[in-house]
Amino acid sequence: MIISTTPSKRSDAPHGFTLVEVLIALAIGSMVLAGTLSAFLMIGRTSVSVANYSTAEAQIRRSIETLSEDLRASSNILTNNSSSITLTVPDSYAAYGNKVTYAYDNASKCLRQLFYDPATNALVQQFILVRDVDSLAFNRFSRLDTATTSDSETKRIQLTLAVRRKEQTVAAATNSIVSASFILRNKVAN
Repeated sequence: MIISTTPSKRSDAPHGFTLVEVLIALAIGSMVLAGTLSAFLMIGRTSVSVANYSTAEAQIRRSIETLSEDLRASSNILTNNSSSITLTVPDSYAAYGNKVTYAYDNASKCLRQLFYDPATNALVQQFILVRDVDSLAFNRFSRLDTATTSDSETKRIQLTLAVRRKEQTVAAATNSIVSASFILRNKVAN
């Protein structure tokens, strides 16, 4: 058996990558990394947007349910202004003279449920129903379904509510515009 120790021509070939090959690989790797980072940031922004939407929708749904129960059970309504109403609810809120006020506070951008002491008319308790409210309006309608400005003629209330949630990672945030109509079942209309 003969063993040859002569070097092959392959061992004379250069080892490693050339500078051009390294630069091309670096450029391709940078593009892939930039694309991956961009996708990661987009997914993060989308998840924040979805969370904002979910939170806003839950608040709106809960507040409309609360408001609808009180409106349907109310026997009287007092419109304080276009964004505040006081309801007389006979079988509820006895400690507060059977009255509850729903008001939009433009400064804090919140829809609140307010309870006042019937003797002193001082605010006793309040609950924030919806945060980040851009606008809110209570529109009143008579039993003939015509717009009215009279509390005694009011038989239906239409709530229009616009909510905008914004977080630091999201440039333009979630918008929800809700319009709900409620018939005051226990109120006698003129």
